[in-house]
Amino acid sequence: MNLDAKIYVAGHRGMVGSAIVRELQRKGYNNLLLRTHAQLDLCNQSAVNNFFTQERPEYVFLAAAKVGGIVANQTAPADFMYQNMMLEMNVIHAAWQNGCRKLLFLGSSCIYPRLAPQPMREDCLLTSALEPTNEAYALAKISGLRYCQYLNRQYGTHYISVMPTNLYGPNDNYHPEHSHVLPALIRRFHEAKTSGAAEVVCWGDGTPLREFLYVDDLAELCLHLMNHYEGDETVNAGTGKEITIKELTQLVAETVGFTGRILWDTTRPNGTPRKLLDVSKAAQLGWTYRTELPDGLRMAYQDFLQNPIRAER
Repeated sequence: MNLDAKIYVAGHRGMVGSAIVRELQRKGYNNLLLRTHAQLDLCNQSAVNNFFTQERPEYVFLAAAKVGGIVANQTAPADFMYQNMMLEMNVIHAAWQNGCRKLLFLGSSCIYPRLAPQPMREDCLLTSALEPTNEAYALAKISGLRYCQYLNRQYGTHYISVMPTNLYGPNDNYHPEHSHVLPALIRRFHEAKTSGAAEVVCWGDGTPLREFLYVDDLAELCLHLMNHYEGDETVNAGTGKEITIKELTQLVAETVGFTGRILWDTTRPNGTPRKLLDVSKAAQLGWTYRTELPDGLRMAYQDFLQNPIRAER
């Protein structure tokens, strides 16, 4: 991408989109198209088509999505499927119709089967059943990456897809019910510490294994791929390292400064037993993560403290 290229970042106020904007600006890209949801509803096909017709961005980072943790996905699967499929199809289709030179679509590691061989390679997609607790979201993301591949095959576009593992970092969502596991733990332990609570109750039994990637590391990969990768295959984004949820809770508690007891509610769901990505393809393309989990957690907690309003989202 030339430094003066017109670049549209969809979802620029979210955790991933804002990290991509930071990385673009850090690298000297300043001709950025940014629209809030109030300015452009990506589920409105007519509005999206008008935006692309008028602005004709050369490059698109599609980071917009309706996201949430286990409770949110289980409570509103229809909303997760509809909103994600609508916005991604509208954006990808309008980009193609208006001559977008390259588009990067951001998915999620939940697209892979619940019991996929570990670590999960990109080619294990659609080989067996998905995790039921987030199936609707996964199906929407699978549709987006497949549509990019079909456009490449049928029309010769250069649309690529990145599947990140669990993300965390600045501008995360700390909602008490709708957030993912790591930001939820940050908020829970912070509130327990400030209230003087003697214990914190966590979901499940703590045995599931998870991988976590600092969002600014993902943003660096996204720019690297936009500039250096034109393959039709999906690229995984992760660290190649995993930690049990029980170990994670202890690390978050130490980071926040909570010294009470940690209890486990085994009536609550664990989710997928293990989700480790094979990141060898990204490594072959010249990228590796930079931020270790303890360091990233400290930065994420500082961001939480400096921006308390995010906890209400």
